[in-house]
Amino acid sequence: MQNNKPGKLFVYAGASGVGKGTIMKELLKSDSSIKLSVSATTRSPREGEVHGREYFFVTKEEFKQMINEDGFLEYAQYCDNFYGTPKAYVDEMLQKGYNVFLEIELQGAQNILKLRPDAVSIFILPPSVEELERRLRDRATETEDAINKRLAQAKVEMNHAKMYKYTVVNDDLNKAVKDVLEIVNKETK
Repeated sequence: MQNNKPGKLFVYAGASGVGKGTIMKELLKSDSSIKLSVSATTRSPREGEVHGREYFFVTKEEFKQMINEDGFLEYAQYCDNFYGTPKAYVDEMLQKGYNVFLEIELQGAQNILKLRPDAVSIFILPPSVEELERRLRDRATETEDAINKRLAQAKVEMNHAKMYKYTVVNDDLNKAVKDVLEIVNKETK
């Protein structure tokens, strides 16, 4: 993109199954200034996920080495796996003028907002907890135990939605995408 003006950092969060990924795919199609930071994780890839595109899939040993080398902007453990944001990638994209979205969970979001108080925070909410449970079950990618863990975690995360500057309810995909794009435009003027 090579812009004279550095990009803006966005902290983008929401409970598992709320549709963050679907919204993000539409944002990336709609606005070429938006880049999604690729996180590292120790979880196994889901069907169709590609190393370096959705995540950098690493072992726990590799992840710990990256921690020791101060290679993360933030990292956290979530549902028995580790997730982290590689510093170098984010800083390079911001310098090139991209608006970089960090799709992270609650603990990571709190860490980023302390480290980078100029970051803009957006939390995606489901229309209801019942709808969230339906979406998680419809994915058919996890065990009953994993679904229950994600639902319990989602309730905790939704109770913290007020710490984010913006909240967007994903009850209609097109409206949710439009709402996030309006936030980006407002914050980058």
